Amino acid sequence: MHRIFFLAVLGFATAALSVNAAAPANSRVDRRVEHALGADRFIAGASVLLRQPVAGDLFVAGGELDVVATVEGDAVLAGGRVRLDGAAREDVYAAGGRVAVDASVARNVRIAGGSVQIGPRARISGGVSIAAGKVDVLGAVEHYLQIAAGRVYIDGPIGGDVEFTGRDIELGPNARIAGTLRYLAEQPPVVDPDAQVAGGIHSFMREQSTKFSAPPWRGLARIVLWLWTVGLMLLAAVLVAGFPGSTLQIAATGRKRLGLSLVLGFVGLVVIPSAAAIIASTAVGVPIALLAGLFYLGLLLAGYVTSGIVLGDAVLSRWGKEHAQRTGRRATAAALAILLIGLIARVPFAGPVATVIALLIGMGAVLLQFRRTAPAA
Repeated sequence: MHRIFFLAVLGFATAALSVNAAAPANSRVDRRVEHALGADRFIAGASVLLRQPVAGDLFVAGGELDVVATVEGDAVLAGGRVRLDGAAREDVYAAGGRVAVDASVARNVRIAGGSVQIGPRARISGGVSIAAGKVDVLGAVEHYLQIAAGRVYIDGPIGGDVEFTGRDIELGPNARIAGTLRYLAEQPPVVDPDAQVAGGIHSFMREQSTKFSAPPWRGLARIVLWLWTVGLMLLAAVLVAGFPGSTLQIAATGRKRLGLSLVLGFVGLVVIPSAAAIIASTAVGVPIALLAGLFYLGLLLAGYVTSGIVLGDAVLSRWGKEHAQRTGRRATAAALAILLIGLIARVPFAGPVATVIALLIGMGAVLLQFRRTAPAA
C-alpha cells in the first residue's frame, strides 16, 4: 500500500506540472500525459496503445486503453474501454465501461465495469473478483471466482469455489469448477450437460433474505437520499447561474481533458485522505490534517456537482453553441444531469461504477483549475 501511495503522490505532482509531455513512438495517444517514475509508468490520454514492456507498475487512464505489453508489476487501468492483452506479473485492477482481460496474470484480478470478459487466452494464477452488469468468463482461473452481476456466463476451468450474486448465471460446456458453486440469484443456474461442478451447487435464495421485515429507518434513509439529490440539483443550478464564466471553464476542462480529469480525480480520491492520516500521526500535524479533511469533503461535493455541470454542458453543446452559452439552459441542464446521475446510481452493479467515474471526472476538472490559476514560477 505504501508503494501505491508514493506512486500516486508522484503521479499527481508530475501530471499537474507537465500536461504537454511528448508522446513516445510506441504509444498511440491523443492529448495525453505520460511519465516514468523509476521503473513504473503513469499514462493518461483519450486513446492509449501501449506496446513497450513495463519494468514496474503501470497506471493508465483514458477513453480507450489497449495494453499489449508485459507488465512486471501491478497494472491499474481505468477507462471507457479497457483491454489487457499483455502478461501481468502481479495484480490487475481495472474499471471501465467495457473491460477485457485476455492474457496471463500471475496474481489476482479485481474488475468493476459495465461489461467484463475474461477471454479464452486468459490464465489467472490467483483469484478473480468482479462487479459488473454482464460478465463472461472464458479463460482459466486457478483459485476462487467472486462475481456480482446481472448476468454471468462461465465457460472455462475454475480451480476453486465460485460465488455469485445477481440475476442469471449460466455454465457452458467447457465449465470445470473444482470447488463449490454458491449463488444468490432470481433464477437457478442454467447448466450445460457437459459442465462439471465437483463441489456441487448450493443456493441461497432471495426469499430467505426477505423473511425479515425491512428496518424502519430504511424509508427515512430513502427520503433523506432524495432530499440530498434535490439539494445537489439546486446547488448545481445556483453555481451555474451565479458563476457562469467559471462553471463554463470547468465544464470545458472536464470535456476536453476527460482522461486527465479521470486520473487526477482518482489520485485525489486516494491521496488526500491517506496524506491526512499520515500527517495526523504527528503531534504538530493534527490541525493540518483537519484542514485537509475539510478540503477533501469539499472536493467530493464539488466533484459530484461538477460532474453534473460537465454532463449538462456536454448535452447542450450537441444542440449548438447558442444553447451551450445560455446560462438559464445550462443551469437547468446541470440540475437534470445531477438527477440523472442519482438515478443511474440506483441501477444495480453498473450504476455505482458509472457514478464513481462521473465523480472522479468532476474532481479532476476541479483540481485542474488549481493548476490553471497557480502563479507562474
